[in-house]
Amino acid sequence: MNKTICVITSSRADYGLLKLVIKEIMHNSHLTLKLVATGMHLSPKYGNTFQEIIQDGYLIDKKIEILMEENNAKGVSESIGLGISKFADVFEEMKPDLVLILGDRFEIFAAAIAAHVALIPIAHIHGGELTEGAIDDAFRHSITKMSQLHFVSTQEYARRVIQLGEHPSRVYNTGALGIDSASKLKLLKKNALEAKLNFKFGKRNLLVTYHTVSLESEYTHDQIQELLSALKELRETNLLFTLPNADPGSNIISKAINEFVAEHKNAKVFTSLGQLVYFSCMEIADGVIGNSSSGILEAPFFRKGTVNIGERQRGRVQSESVINCSVNKHDILSSIETLYSEEFQKKLKVFENPYGLTGASRKIVEVLEKLPKQQMLQKRFYNL
Repeated sequence: MNKTICVITSSRADYGLLKLVIKEIMHNSHLTLKLVATGMHLSPKYGNTFQEIIQDGYLIDKKIEILMEENNAKGVSESIGLGISKFADVFEEMKPDLVLILGDRFEIFAAAIAAHVALIPIAHIHGGELTEGAIDDAFRHSITKMSQLHFVSTQEYARRVIQLGEHPSRVYNTGALGIDSASKLKLLKKNALEAKLNFKFGKRNLLVTYHTVSLESEYTHDQIQELLSALKELRETNLLFTLPNADPGSNIISKAINEFVAEHKNAKVFTSLGQLVYFSCMEIADGVIGNSSSGILEAPFFRKGTVNIGERQRGRVQSESVINCSVNKHDILSSIETLYSEEFQKKLKVFENPYGLTGASRKIVEVLEKLPKQQMLQKRFYNL
């Protein structure tokens, strides 16, 4: 019996991960795809990245605009409220058999609440993870409790979802979607990438993404200044920045980065690179600097080192390619020095990636195809 799967994407980041899943669903004769774009996808400020979805040949069935002009705490709360209302309307109209969501963004949290109240089963990807420095942790675990199916990226995360009371039979360790995506892309060669970016790679090159640490929001200005002060000290190093997500305090970070780039010819900033260009940059760069999950999840696939700054990603499973440091200029510089050391570079060739091999997208869709349409909603708390 054919099932309608509603996939929701809210940003450049989750779309890049979901792209292969969307493709697999679209080409599966037992499944009907409904695609909803929301959040940062629809904002000129964040690059109108819904256009990438269209360019990839996918039909967006619904666009749900919910972002407020101000991305402070009040604005985020208003976005969640507006999102619940608008998703309720969409689900009433679409009547999907299942909603497929990924991650921990507040936009996704709003969609999960609306689906849960509408008695629509939810399949959640990348649950069980920890980002102890961000409010997203609570969103992610709340989404887990509202979901009927769980696709996780490591065995440790599977155990954590089960610890939250989810039955083991509904938890699937499929590996990380980012690895799947990276392995399927035909990355751009250096010359083509330089022409596309209007940027010359130098003797040394670093890819930099820094997001707000929402549980430390009062220190956002000081923290980004510590990072930029460290990067200012580097010699013969070109810097590619991507701007942060729409979180409380992100405007402070974006303003500081734009001002830094305006004063430094060795640096360039992009609102959104898109997955192909971003991964192509990651392959060429010497390492990833900042506090983005991509430094934890995807950089290891490319055998690149990551300088992970501060508390935002604390709690995630990490490979030996990750160097953790405090939000302090001298610690950051010391960690970058370690990244370039001969000993660390040798380690990058042999470490084991904890996020699995390829095939996550196919595994997820195989499970969705075999699901019964009924009896998914009821679940009992699983006691350890």
